[in-house]
Parts: sequence; C-alpha cells; structure tokens
Amino acid sequence: MASLQDLIAQLRSDFMSELKEASHSKDFESLKVKYLGKKGPIQALMLELKNCPSQERPHLGKVINDIKEEFVLHCERSLERCKAQELDERLKQEWIDVTLPGRRIRKGALHPITQALNHAIEIFVSMGFSVQLGPDVDTEYNNFGGLNFPPDHPARDMLDTFYLSPELLLRTHTSNVQVHTMRYHKPPIRIIAPGRCFRNEDISARSHVFFHQIEGFYIDRHVTFADLLATMDEFLAKLLGKKVHTRYRPSYFPFVEPGLEVDVRCISCNGDGCRICKHTGWLEVLGAGMVHPNVLRMGHIDPEEYSGFAWGMGIERLTMLLNDIKDIRLFTENDTRFLTQFS
Repeated sequence: MASLQDLIAQLRSDFMSELKEASHSKDFESLKVKYLGKKGPIQALMLELKNCPSQERPHLGKVINDIKEEFVLHCERSLERCKAQELDERLKQEWIDVTLPGRRIRKGALHPITQALNHAIEIFVSMGFSVQLGPDVDTEYNNFGGLNFPPDHPARDMLDTFYLSPELLLRTHTSNVQVHTMRYHKPPIRIIAPGRCFRNEDISARSHVFFHQIEGFYIDRHVTFADLLATMDEFLAKLLGKKVHTRYRPSYFPFVEPGLEVDVRCISCNGDGCRICKHTGWLEVLGAGMVHPNVLRMGHIDPEEYSGFAWGMGIERLTMLLNDIKDIRLFTENDTRFLTQFS
C-alpha cells in the first residue's frame, strides 16, 4: 500500500499536470474547487493522518499544509493572470473610438392624427365648446335607436357595423355621445366629442375600418340653420388658415333634418380631379344638419322650445387635406419615414 508521502507526491504531480492544461479562468476555479474543496484530495490526506505513526504526524501535517498553500498560490496567481488576459482580449473586441461623435437621441413625437385632433379640439374650445368623451363599445340604442335610425336602416346591417353581440357593437360614429349627453344634461348644450369609430368597409386609399371623428352638438333656444353655416365656416377658416372653397350639398342623415354635406375643394389636384377626390375635385369633410325633433324627444328635450345642430367630421380626411397625403393607409402602417415628417 502506498505511503502518505507517495500519495502527496502523486497529488502534486497530478495537480501540476492539470494546471498546465488549464487555459480559461473557469478552468482554474474548477481546479481550486477540485483539489482544495471540502471533498477534495487535500482534505482526504488530512483524514489519513490518523492512520500514520504518532511520531510522524507533525511532519506529515506540515507537508500537507505546505502543499495546500502551494496549490492555493498556484491557483490564485494563474486565475489572476488569466482574468487579466481575458479582460485585455475583451477590451480589444469592445474597443470604442471615444473621439467619434455621439449618436443622436431621437425624441418621440405625437402621431399626425393626434396632432390634427388636438388642433381641431383647440379651435372648437376657443369657440366655446366643451369636450365630452364616449365609449367605443356601446349599445345598439345609443348608436342607432336613440339617433332616429329606423330598424331597417342600412347602417344597422352587419355589412357596415361590427357587432359584438345582438345588443353591443363598436360605435360607427361619435354621435352616440349625443344620446349620453342628453340623458344627463339639460340645454343649453354645446359640446364636441372626439374619438375613434369603426366601420366594416373595404380598406382603400380613402377609407379604413377604423378612423377618428369629431362630433359637434349644440342645443339651445332659437338656434338656426344660419348658426350652423357660420360655425362651419369659422372652424374651416381657422383650421386651414386661408381662404377655403366650400360647397354645401343637401344630404340625408336620420338624426338631422335638414341634413347637408360640406365639401372642400381638393388641394391635391386643386379641383382638377384625382384618385383622392375620386376625380370630382372635392373632398367631403363634414356631415351636418339641424337636430331631428325625434332625437330631441328621445333625449327628453322639448323640440317646440329648443333646437340645435350637429355635425361629424373625419380627422384622417382633414389631415390628408392639410398635408396633401394621398393614401389614408399611411396613418396605420407605422412607417417612421412617413411619421417623422410630422415630428
């Protein structure tokens, strides 16, 4: 059986052999744990001392402690040297030229639709209107029934409306705010209702399945059709900041009587006709009219005492008009080349 001296000599030989083969900092850490850990060979040698003659134990114990310190010194020096080499190599790979100019930090900006919406709201607020918000998901009554839509009206059909259940739907216009407002407020009422709308339409250069709208609603005594026209002209003049060419056409909406469409001459083609205006020379920006007496009655307002007008406008169309944008789909494609032009 090999003596303790022979075991110590063999242990030193094995350690030095593995030390020469180690090349990474993790190798030296593993080597330290292997030989100097609680279950390592050094600890095993200390346990073997009890089997040695008592007169040899002091000498052999000193030899074991010396070899332990030798192994510790080898591991620490090798580990320190290896980590320094690895750091140098890492610094070479991650070298940065500090004389280069820094990267420019780009600031975020509001979406062009948000900018246009905020601008329109500011104009109407300056004209004395307050802002009211309504739910995107609403009942069929608030979206249709309370606005004098008959049961067989085409807008109630699934081809135009996203129904979530027989009674719930994604609102097709912000006119639902009218119903909510009349339920909790009495005249005079002078509000605008900005928000998102949803319609089940084909996506094209001029239309999308969701868009933004501002609904206006004004109820008071002695409100006339002339007040409606004056309000529209004042708003469009402030919005466009220049002389605008408008056209008023009679139209039908269940919740107003009489109803009209407000068109603005297409600035993309200056009225000559293009794909944006469907070669008509005009862009439809507003639907408006005097509030239907039935709507007032369903809102518990006496149409013999009060009258008013309402309108709704698409923000995307106004933004296209102001910035000569030819495709409404650009607003939802998240192309930074397009969006940064409005920052």
